[in-house]
Amino acid sequence: MLKVENLRKTFSDVVAVDGVSFEVNRGEIFGLLGPNGAGKTTTIRMILDIIKPDYGVIKFDGKEINDEIKSKIGYLPEERGLYRKTKVFETILYFARLKGIEKKTALERARYWLKRFGLIDRVNSKIEELSKGNQQKIQIIISILHDPELVILDEPFAGLDPVNQELLKEVLLELRDKGKAIIFSTHQMDQVEKLCDSICLINKGKPVLSGSLTEVKSKFGKNTIHIEFEGDADVLKYLTGVKKVNIYPNYAEITLEDGVSSTDVLRELIKYMNLKKFEVKEPSLHSIFIDVVSRGVVQG
Repeated sequence: MLKVENLRKTFSDVVAVDGVSFEVNRGEIFGLLGPNGAGKTTTIRMILDIIKPDYGVIKFDGKEINDEIKSKIGYLPEERGLYRKTKVFETILYFARLKGIEKKTALERARYWLKRFGLIDRVNSKIEELSKGNQQKIQIIISILHDPELVILDEPFAGLDPVNQELLKEVLLELRDKGKAIIFSTHQMDQVEKLCDSICLINKGKPVLSGSLTEVKSKFGKNTIHIEFEGDADVLKYLTGVKKVNIYPNYAEITLEDGVSSTDVLRELIKYMNLKKFEVKEPSLHSIFIDVVSRGVVQG
């Protein structure tokens, strides 16, 4: 479906994107990840033909992006893009007309999605009267109302509470199961692990890691222990054979040195704390993200 090959974009003397390549297929959720300023939004804007790359190729079903293809893409920008004084229903129908949707079809789809996102009682409210989370839901509705083949979402979970994050997750999985290709950019690594089939992590404009989520995580081995505990977490900082430890309230992720036995670590831990859970598994994507970005690693 979408093929991005060796993209490069500079602004004056700043290299925003340098050598980014990936593919996204129908029925797939793809995570475009990276720290602030990594080049994610610039990459998205090149895919949408908002800005032109200095170098590289972007193709949709083997064709270069044109107006016909643009009509098959839904886009949720990170920035708010709604008219604050306009009512909810009017706003949705306005954007539907821009996408060439017939009025009857637009009305049916608008009512469906407003009900789905719990906003049917706010159809006559002005955008400025909605909470940040509800404004985000309106923008999500606008991005998928025309039934696009490719959906690009920049920080879609921003402003959503946990209940609505779960609702959005359900919607994205349903779209994927209907054969839609979905690209989303986010800093919430837990959502990436729940949703994405594959990812591309970029840092300082360059690709750092890419591939299926399973492949990416397998590169970092299975020498990571996840624990839930009661007790003093400071003891975790002084365990022998530990390369790194990320400590959270009553939870920790421990990366072991090569050759260190998880059984030995378990014996040491139970001396000092009450363990509720002890699990040896691949490192979390959150841990990989921090490790790779902080070391400035570049793929290949």
